[in-house]
Order: sequence, then C-alpha cells, then structure tokens
Amino acid sequence: MRLGTLRDGTRDGALVLVSRDHTRLTRAREIAPTLQAALDRWDELAPRLAALQTALDNNSAPSEPVDFARFGPPLPRAYEWVDGSAYVNHIVLVRKARNAELPPGLYEDPLVYQGGSSVLLGPRDPIAGHDPAWGIDFEGEVCVILGDTPQGTRAADALGHVRLVCLANDVTLRNLVPNELGKGFGFFQSKPATAFSPLALTPDELGPAWRDGRVHLRLRVTLNGAVVGDCDAGPEMHFSFADLVAHITKTRAFGAGTLLGSGTVSNADRARGISCLAERRMIETIEGGKPVTPFLAKGDRVTISMADSDGRDLFGAIDQVVQ
Repeated sequence: MRLGTLRDGTRDGALVLVSRDHTRLTRAREIAPTLQAALDRWDELAPRLAALQTALDNNSAPSEPVDFARFGPPLPRAYEWVDGSAYVNHIVLVRKARNAELPPGLYEDPLVYQGGSSVLLGPRDPIAGHDPAWGIDFEGEVCVILGDTPQGTRAADALGHVRLVCLANDVTLRNLVPNELGKGFGFFQSKPATAFSPLALTPDELGPAWRDGRVHLRLRVTLNGAVVGDCDAGPEMHFSFADLVAHITKTRAFGAGTLLGSGTVSNADRARGISCLAERRMIETIEGGKPVTPFLAKGDRVTISMADSDGRDLFGAIDQVVQ
C-alpha cells in the first residue's frame, strides 16, 4: 500500500491511498479517517485498506488527481520521533574531522536521540525561520513507522512491528550542536521540525529491496538542481531497523505511530556523494584543513527521493526551499 495524508484543515488530515504511478488518489475515510487511526487498528483495517488500494490500481475506486503540494507528512503529529545514527561511516567522518576518538562500542551499540514530533513538516513545506548563522543543513534519511512495539522486543522479532517505510529530511542547525552536546544532555535547539516524504509505503511495496531490516536502494539528494548524493541506503547501514528497534525498546514500549529514523545515509565511497552538507565539510576538513562548502542559505532548494530498480519513484520527493 501507498498511504499519505491530504491536508484538509484538521490537525491530522485525511488518509488517502495513491496509485502506483502517483497520478491518482482515493480517500480512505470510510475505513480510517487518518493514518494514526489506521495504525491504532492495523490488524483489523490493513486488509480493508489493501483491498481499496487494489481497487484504485484497477481503476475501480473513486479517485482524484494527485498534487503532492496538498500533502502533509504521513503523520502530521506523531507520538514519538526517534532518530538513530545507523551509518557508521558518518560517525567516523565526524570524529576524524574533529581529531576525536571514536566512541566506545561504536559497532555494538547504536546512537539515538529523541526529536520533536508534535509539529512535523510536509514534503513541500519550507525550511523556515532559521538564522543562516546557525548553520542550516539537510539530512537525507530512511524511516519506518511502527505499530505497537513492546518493551524488550528482540531484533529477531522487531520487523514484525514495522508497518510503513518513508523518507525524511532531518534538518539540523549545525552551529548550535557543539554547545548543546558540550552540556552533555543531547540535541534540542539544533533539531527543528523534520520533514517527511508525501507517501509511506508498506514494506511489501519495496519488493526484494526490503531485506534484513534495510532498504537496498539509493537515496538521491539534489541541491539547487544538482545531484549531490546518490547513496546506497542498504549495505552500509551498520545497524538495521531491527537492531534499532531492539535498542530503543530495551527499557520501554512504543505505541503505534512511532517514527524511527536511520540517521544520515552515508557511504564510504565518496563517489556516491553526500546526504548532508556536514559530511562534505568533514571531508574538506580532513583533506584540506578547513571546510569550504557553506551551509544552506535563503533560496536554496533541497530534494530527497528514492526510486526502485526500474527507476520508478517510490515515496514522492521531499522538495523544500529555505526561507
């Protein structure tokens, strides 16, 4: 299934399903008015939603044209937004650029932080209201949306709790990070609202690309129309989503509608490019002693997308302009 949320003036929007070619949508209000309502009763409602998806794809359901500018994030507000750092190459570059030692247990214990989730951004919402001196950066990520997930979930059982997959732009204000981390209490002001792709897909929509708790496809990032990243999201995701779920549930349970991110998609092969500007600046620092690439400025445009092996767009693009 390919689910999204159409903005309709309410806080949580209207749940819709979208055709494979992203040209038509059908409203799911007779099954579930919102995505959260569907997640709350997933086992009961998913078969009915799947039947409606089939009807849409067969041109036998009422439909209307798709305009992703009318879409909010799949979950306009979520119970929790937990973000990992599953790509170890990214962490290694960060530490090397600072001449810092790698954290103990880097390869055994994932890093995670908890972001704000009461206000999330849609795929066309601007990156707004930030002082350029704060170092505005994008971060291209893969995310999953969980169903009810009990405390103590094992990695072997974790993927059974994954309901949907989507993309995210985890905007980061890089120049606010050092002071916050220096306090020893984690990110807060440096992590404004995160934007999400218009569509969230059930894992079966990804076919063989969804395996071992990873999405084995490339995440494409453009900046002002130029491709800056075409990173493989699968092979170098050191901690899978199964690993991340097992980690976050060690001491508590999570409710349906929890968002869980992979962290910045990153590859050791520099020809693959970058999924955040900080990584390019790290490489410049390592190779030349100082960064050259600026962070985002007013008017800059960032897009984040992912296609399947046939080149078919999967999630719709995140397409944001800095205001």
